[in-house]
Amino acid sequence: MQRGIWRKIKAAILPWRVGVLPGMIVIGLVILVRLTGLLQYLEWSALDSFLRLRPSEPVDERIVIVGINEADIHKVGTYPLPDREIAMLLEKLQAYRPRVIGLDIVRDQPVPPGYAQLAATFKASKNLIGIEKVLPEQIAPPLELPPQQVGFSDAILDADGHLRRSLLGTQTAKGYKFSLTLQLAKAYLATEGISLENGIHDQETMRFGSTELPRFKPNYGGYVQADAGGVQVLLNFRSGRQRFRTLSLEDIKTGNFNPKWLRDRIVIIGITTPSIKDIIITSAIAGGNPEPGLIYGVEIQAHAVSQIISAVLDRRPLLMTWSAGWEFFWLCGWGFLGIGLGRLTQSPLRNLLGVGIASLGLIGLCYLLLVLGWWLPVVPAMLVLVINGIGLTAFYQYDRAMRSRIRDRQFIIERTFDTIHNGPLQTLAKVLKQIRDQDLPSNQLLKELEYLNYELRAVYESLQRETLTQGENLCLGCGLELDLQNPLHEVLYQVYSYTLERDFPCFKTLKVKVPKFDLFECRHLSTEQKRGLCRFLEEALCNVGKHAKGVTRLSITYTQESGWYILRITDNGQGICSFNEGRGTQQSRNLARQLRGKFRRLPLSPQGTLCELTWPVTKFLFW
Repeated sequence: MQRGIWRKIKAAILPWRVGVLPGMIVIGLVILVRLTGLLQYLEWSALDSFLRLRPSEPVDERIVIVGINEADIHKVGTYPLPDREIAMLLEKLQAYRPRVIGLDIVRDQPVPPGYAQLAATFKASKNLIGIEKVLPEQIAPPLELPPQQVGFSDAILDADGHLRRSLLGTQTAKGYKFSLTLQLAKAYLATEGISLENGIHDQETMRFGSTELPRFKPNYGGYVQADAGGVQVLLNFRSGRQRFRTLSLEDIKTGNFNPKWLRDRIVIIGITTPSIKDIIITSAIAGGNPEPGLIYGVEIQAHAVSQIISAVLDRRPLLMTWSAGWEFFWLCGWGFLGIGLGRLTQSPLRNLLGVGIASLGLIGLCYLLLVLGWWLPVVPAMLVLVINGIGLTAFYQYDRAMRSRIRDRQFIIERTFDTIHNGPLQTLAKVLKQIRDQDLPSNQLLKELEYLNYELRAVYESLQRETLTQGENLCLGCGLELDLQNPLHEVLYQVYSYTLERDFPCFKTLKVKVPKFDLFECRHLSTEQKRGLCRFLEEALCNVGKHAKGVTRLSITYTQESGWYILRITDNGQGICSFNEGRGTQQSRNLARQLRGKFRRLPLSPQGTLCELTWPVTKFLFW
């Protein structure tokens, strides 16, 4: 029983071995290519596309951008803006009582006129955060601002020149520094009673309350050996065409806005004109200002601040990734899915359809998870899925073709042997037995050998006729051809009649023959199964003719009883003493397995032999 189960398991596993090894090689190669960093650009592009295609979010009204545009510069008449203009802008903004102001404009030295006024404004503005530059070239902060009111504005670009990360803090020669982004978020959240602390799960990162910022690492997501210095986080840009409310310098001067827009808000002042090169490249934002793919530096600051305070106050997801182990498991899963599609889809069209549906499912799943804050490796997963799903189809098709040719050859070999076994070999066995019994005169031996020669030559002709008729006929002996499309009871009766006419010694003592071939509907049987039944009957009758010494009665029954078809051959001869399995018995057992039935051959009392094949009526069988 266990051997049979293991045989079935091995038979089920064997076809998979054709594609598993090359499929695993593909998975390994894709992982290796990913580890070298060659897929980084594609993975970054996929991340940008997913971020750009997310549903639009409402405007974050907690942040207001005051953008100094080209029209403002023309009205002032010079750039950089004089200190007096900056001082007047800050004084007007303070009148509306914003919670914190970020000045994203370099002010490392005076720009007359109005330096004294600006210095006084700086000293009086306790909620003002200025900027400096610390990496790699340094630009000093405004001298009048204390260190706790300064944040750096440095950005780390990826190898393709795009910005996808926000640097929040880093060690410098002058101590540890915070970014403008972090200083603004820290000041805003402090009034909510939420302070900046070290992380719990990751001691090297930052935390506001229970929200721990996922620290960027060298092999984070699609990155390979990236610069992960300081504390960095991936930018989860706010989606939509309008992300923040933007006012111009002229709007502030003229009061052309709703005062509620500024009260208790984060106000970030920066340049919003292409003529001043404060522009960052990113393709993760729909639209873009000044044009698609470009965004002003001041808006980058707004996105970076917004993602922190939105995560803390609104539970908006921050971008996270899986560990390397889970990512490898993820890639292997999609790779084995590709192997399965290549194995289970029989036609190229179905294969393409299956791979296409799986690819859409992969893209949809990765998109949904990114919306929820998880960045998963979609590009390498797509590669192993498509390469294995489509490429391995050729391996499986070749294997199927080879197996089909082997089955066809095996089928031809077995059919040829069956024809020889039930014909010339039966004659040869009879002759050998007569020679051993010294019961064969020389002239009779010559006659038998000539007949054997004739039978052997007839094998070729009979097999050729069966091939020409596409296997719908059965050739018996010397030119007798049976049409297997006829009702089965008629064909079996023809086999019975022909076989009993053969020159076997035990047939000569027969006195009573009882054939019973009932009429049944057997369209569910294939041609090969009908051929097998005919060969079974022929083999059983030949055994009676050769071995049933003293037989006087022979009964052949083809009937239906209790939901079973029964083909039974019984005789009252002496029979053979040994019931070891020969070729005929093996054929009968194989036929019984094909029909989902049973075979038995056993001695009767006081003498005789029963040979019986049964199979169910209700099951539809296929060859």
